[in-house]
Amino acid sequence: MHNCGVTSAAAGLRTARRPKKLPLAPQLQRRSLQDITITRTGKPIIRVQGGRSSAGGHTATVFGATGFVGRYIVNRLARSGCNVVIPYREEMAKRHLKVAGDLGRVVFMEFDLRNTQSIEESVRHSDIVYNLVGRDYPTKNFDYSDVHVEGAERIAEAVAKYDVDRFVHMSSYNADKNSPSEFFRTKVHKNPQNRAPWLTLYALKAQGEEVVRNIYPETTIVRPAPIFGFEDRLLHRLAGSTNVLTSNNLQQTFWPVHAIDVGQALEAMLHDDNTASETYELYGPKEYSMAEISKLVDREIIKHRRHINIPKRIRVPLANMFNKVLYWPVRSPDEVEREFIDQEIDPSAKTFKDLGIEPADLNNLTFQYLQGYRSSAFYDLPPATEREKREEKKYLHVLDDQ
Repeated sequence: MHNCGVTSAAAGLRTARRPKKLPLAPQLQRRSLQDITITRTGKPIIRVQGGRSSAGGHTATVFGATGFVGRYIVNRLARSGCNVVIPYREEMAKRHLKVAGDLGRVVFMEFDLRNTQSIEESVRHSDIVYNLVGRDYPTKNFDYSDVHVEGAERIAEAVAKYDVDRFVHMSSYNADKNSPSEFFRTKVHKNPQNRAPWLTLYALKAQGEEVVRNIYPETTIVRPAPIFGFEDRLLHRLAGSTNVLTSNNLQQTFWPVHAIDVGQALEAMLHDDNTASETYELYGPKEYSMAEISKLVDREIIKHRRHINIPKRIRVPLANMFNKVLYWPVRSPDEVEREFIDQEIDPSAKTFKDLGIEPADLNNLTFQYLQGYRSSAFYDLPPATEREKREEKKYLHVLDDQ
């Protein structure tokens, strides 16, 4: 009898521990969704939906990927499973791009902009080629023409030789043949001896557009406005203590655009063949003057940066001399000229709206990019907009007629 009682108690204990059977819920089975796309040259591409470790199907070459905008498009392509080929010049400048994609998705190839063979090896297996190579200032090894015209011409010739499906060429806002800026201008001057020594034979951004379109008519031209982001030369230049000299009293106006929005637009062009042979003007939702952006920067970093205005006729020769003497990049004469040129938008060009993208406003993003310029006393304060709302609550506003 005693043993039976122990056995019954143990059975009851096991019964108490046994979980109740729940009704079976419908099991959701994930299927591998695939989409076969036929490219312009008749090449089939299998796109497998997924994430970082999926097979995007495309192989993209991104020239200039080690620059400011390059990391944003490489990140978007690699995390969607595309194979990304990154031509590079400096070994240390490419390290941060290796982790953008899964193992084996990001491939590096050393190249030189004057070496045609290295360019062809970088594009021969690709479905799309992005040319983001650009320079705001000339150097002793590469002037404006070497980068924006001759370099773009070699890349376009390699794309046409291997019949790559898509070619996206990044130009610049205000690319115009008759622009007073060498960076924007395109017309070849027949008497370079009569020009100032800091202006070269070619004028460059618009001429680069013409060169690549003549070689590869299906080229997609992208003209971004001044871009802001973590590594920009817009917000950080205004926030830095060395940016003192100006020539136009910060009156230049433009529509700043977010780097993440530009990267998203470049990725959208990969999947939409209707963007071929089109020209896109990528700009932000609001127009600012440089003085207005400077005020936003001062308000966010809780400091006041002073600016000294120097006439252009004095500053341009000084900039020319400094660029010859100093080995680090300083303001070039053409950058001084660009301070007097407002952004003009081509009404015939397509915009973010045609790509289904809503660009972000500069005023909403200054805090995350400029917090590092604050002193330790104000570092943990909230963004300027939230601070202003708190200050507003401290005061009792009384109507005048009461």
